[in-house]
Amino acid sequence: MDERVFTFLGSLGHMLGYDAHAQNWLIGSHLVLTLAIVLCIARASVKNIQLVPTGMQNLMETYLQGVISMGSDSMGEKNARIFMPLIATLGLIIVVANLMGVVPGFESVTANINFTLSLALIVFVYYNYIGIKENGFINYFAHFMGPVKALAPLMFPIEIISHISRIISLSFRLFGSVKGDDMFLLVLLMLVPWIAPLSGFFILTAFSFLQAFIFMILTYVYIAGSVMMAEEEH
Repeated sequence: MDERVFTFLGSLGHMLGYDAHAQNWLIGSHLVLTLAIVLCIARASVKNIQLVPTGMQNLMETYLQGVISMGSDSMGEKNARIFMPLIATLGLIIVVANLMGVVPGFESVTANINFTLSLALIVFVYYNYIGIKENGFINYFAHFMGPVKALAPLMFPIEIISHISRIISLSFRLFGSVKGDDMFLLVLLMLVPWIAPLSGFFILTAFSFLQAFIFMILTYVYIAGSVMMAEEEH
């Protein structure tokens, strides 16, 4: 969003003299706040672990089980548990960041293309690394050439472009959705009183969870495609 839009951390940056780098301050400060909230949630979840979970522990265990169930369809429960820490962490950060943009006076870091691109690059590098580690360098890239050797010169560049396009897909889908939500919320608050936009807040909150879910499920699918090549050949 426009850096002239009021935010609490933006006002703090103004007081500290960060006007010349307002956008950098806004993104950096809201990123720190997002990570701090995520760490507080994680800390509260493990502060008093009980055999019968209650409160935040119960909520977090339900979330983690949901993440495992999400990946079970694409790679099986065993593999889903292995990659659950990465997927769950990404999902939690994205949800918190998205919801922060719904709260007036705060800005979502997922509305910045640099942040969403960074997340997409993390996923891209990770699933390719895992694919090479599990299948070997030669076997991994040989899979890009397709089952018919005669079509390998055509299939290989197509597969490379397809994988690179995943970076654009992951980053721009999340960025475009959240940025559009922020603009919609801004216009809504400018046109109608505070009580009237409650339905809009509800929709944006639902979209915040939906975009996190899409990012997580696509990450699971990409990882599954890279680590399960050997099983596909059999």
